[in-house]
Amino acid sequence: MSEAAETPDVPVFMIARFEVTDADTYRQYEKGFFPILKRYDGQFHTFDDNVHVFEGDPAVGRTVVFQFPSEEKAKAWYNDPDYQAIAEHRWAGTTNTTLIMVHGLPPRT
Repeated sequence: MSEAAETPDVPVFMIARFEVTDADTYRQYEKGFFPILKRYDGQFHTFDDNVHVFEGDPAVGRTVVFQFPSEEKAKAWYNDPDYQAIAEHRWAGTTNTTLIMVHGLPPRT
């Protein structure tokens, strides 16, 4: 059995932080975001424009959390040409963007 076959898929959580500088341009991104997220079995969890930072640098702007069932699906979503096309609107309408992927725990056996 290959190593990839022995490793169960684990969910991945995407955490995005950014400051919206042009709301109209960013809205164009939002309109296309959800259909492409669903295409890769993604689940939107939440967004917050007023997060509370207990430690570290103060948060600026919006924090968004969403999830995919696997790293493979997350990477496919990000690299999808349709996503990259709408991402142009996000890049144009925001600054200070950070997008990270965090692996969830494997299923318990």
